[in-house]
Amino acid sequence: MNQVYLSDIPRLFTAAAEWCACLVFMLNRPRRFDGPRLWGVLGAGLAVQCLFLHLTDGLRIVLWLPCMAGAVGLMFLLLALCCDIPPLGAVYITAFAFLTAEFAASLEWQLWSYTRHLLGLEGGAGRTLLLSALFLAAVYAGVFFVMYWLQARRRDPDTALVFRPRELWPPVVISATCFLMSNLSFVYTDIPFTSPAIEGIYNIRTLIDLAGVAMLYACHIQRRELHAQRELDAMQNILQNQYVQYKQSRENIDVVNRKYHDLKHQIAVLRAEQDPQRRCDFLDGMEEEIRAYEAQNKTGNSVLDTVLTGKSLYCARHGIELTCVADGARLDFMDVMDICSIFGNVLDNAIECELTIPDRQRRLIHLAVYGKKDFLVIQCGNRCERELEFQDGLPLSTKGDGAYHGFGVRSIRWAAEKYGGTMTIHNRGGWFELNIVIPVKEPVV
Repeated sequence: MNQVYLSDIPRLFTAAAEWCACLVFMLNRPRRFDGPRLWGVLGAGLAVQCLFLHLTDGLRIVLWLPCMAGAVGLMFLLLALCCDIPPLGAVYITAFAFLTAEFAASLEWQLWSYTRHLLGLEGGAGRTLLLSALFLAAVYAGVFFVMYWLQARRRDPDTALVFRPRELWPPVVISATCFLMSNLSFVYTDIPFTSPAIEGIYNIRTLIDLAGVAMLYACHIQRRELHAQRELDAMQNILQNQYVQYKQSRENIDVVNRKYHDLKHQIAVLRAEQDPQRRCDFLDGMEEEIRAYEAQNKTGNSVLDTVLTGKSLYCARHGIELTCVADGARLDFMDVMDICSIFGNVLDNAIECELTIPDRQRRLIHLAVYGKKDFLVIQCGNRCERELEFQDGLPLSTKGDGAYHGFGVRSIRWAAEKYGGTMTIHNRGGWFELNIVIPVKEPVV
């Protein structure tokens, strides 16, 4: 076997693999910009990566690790600049992308070197260069397409890239360890876990990189499943809490109703005992208020009535005007806990927003439930005097920790999607509006 087969991966090939890995890993991530600006930044990133690896080629072995660290740093900068993700999330993606690039470059060069030697293509530089470029494009396309397909099967939620520092240790350690072990034979050939034979060196490098990519993907799948389970647990806790609140509100309202019922009897006694017209008029007014209270929140759905009454009492104590026009009978097909979740979270979010408005005269919430053709429509609007930031169609949490807050809005969307519906949110002109549209089996008149 001649010396050509023993050559190492060209640095430009490694730079191309690292750039392609960055591109693949940012395709399913939120980006800071798109269009010509994005491709301009990507083009500049490719040029810088190629120039850096070309200029650092042939340096002493003691400078090899710092140069590779510099290449990883350039990948991190490119991902952090193009992707709208937290810095620690960019570190995680960089570790995954770097090891994937190492595997792609090692696999391509090993296959190409073997094929070139097998076919006797060492001569003819121009012809060999063209075939090498085609071979490079084919292998890289195959490797990175598989990686893209694995990622695109299920898009990760944005909050899955919110890391704590200690959560980064496993992927970073796996990536660094596999990289060092895969290249150890190029430095030492007479120690355990290395090979003096060039075929063994190539096999060790490619197979260890492949094992590292597999381990990182397994960790990624496990993290995604744990994140999904954590979201489901949080939503289930919200549902349970809403249901507990519903039962507590039901008991409180029963007590209030009994008190008002007793008050009506007291009014009747007072009317019989007091003759002055003014006192009679006063008592008539009290009785009218009681009748108005009894007529409140009679939507046709007892669960919605209970939720609304509890929220109405809270709004009254905090100077929030809550108006409601609801045909509760349209909700009969929904589960009790789903009704509690949707309306409890919708009103809780609206109330939380209104409490930030200093002027009590401007605090207003309006809720509407009605049918339109074959759809059930739920609308809730409230005044909002602050600008909200949106991500993935949902407002970002104002509680400071995007990983563990914002589940209320997600549970609303989850409950709507459970019945085949959709949820949209708009915030414009000082008015926040949430709309839920759910198809119904029977036409809604």
